Amino acid sequence: MAANTQTPHNSGEKGDFAKTVLMPGDPLRAKYIAETYLENPRLVTSVRNMLGYTGTYKGKEISVMGSGMGMPSIGIYSYELFNFYDVENIIRIGSAGALQDDLEVMDVVIGMGACTDSNYAAQFGLPGTFAPTADYGLLRRAVEIAEKQGTKVVVGNILSSDSFYNGNPNANDLWKSMGVLAIEMEAAALYMNAAKAKKKALCILTVSDHIYSGKELSAEERQVGFHRMMEIALELA
Repeated sequence: MAANTQTPHNSGEKGDFAKTVLMPGDPLRAKYIAETYLENPRLVTSVRNMLGYTGTYKGKEISVMGSGMGMPSIGIYSYELFNFYDVENIIRIGSAGALQDDLEVMDVVIGMGACTDSNYAAQFGLPGTFAPTADYGLLRRAVEIAEKQGTKVVVGNILSSDSFYNGNPNANDLWKSMGVLAIEMEAAALYMNAAKAKKKALCILTVSDHIYSGKELSAEERQVGFHRMMEIALELA
């Protein structure tokens, strides 16, 4: 596919996306971020209602686009942004289910590494197990920004799972026993695509529910209530 053409999943033209794209899973959250934080946001893609916008934040051009749910979905969108639209940085901003007892709903977690039960890495034909990790420069700056804002962040391993409803009743306990902080469904594929494309990626999460305590946010709170995470990502971009 030519580098300056639209794709089956993205109606943007080359040059429509900024070098840094924030990627929430929910396209309505992308719309909310664009309309709330960006100056002069313009819709650059809406294929399959996966909304993408470009505008400016404090004078700097930034894009925000939904990724959808799961690694196949973010795998498509991040691949095209990195390889067809000259995007250099993708910062996933999403929700997660907490595993560790000292995490609370609304805590901010940064995925230094992304464990996974997915077979996504098989396509690369590696002679071993690949460890998907964040870009250290983005991670370090995100922590510094959070500290300046007075926002507590917890950094460590997260789990990118292919299964929302896992048939193994012991799976959560096993990942928890290895110190994994929280579960989400996209970061590992994003980190692998970034590594292959020689680009940069980071996953910043807000705890939307706790797997063990049962505490959780409403759908509306998930869509609009993650301001601390959003503002870290915007400053980072």
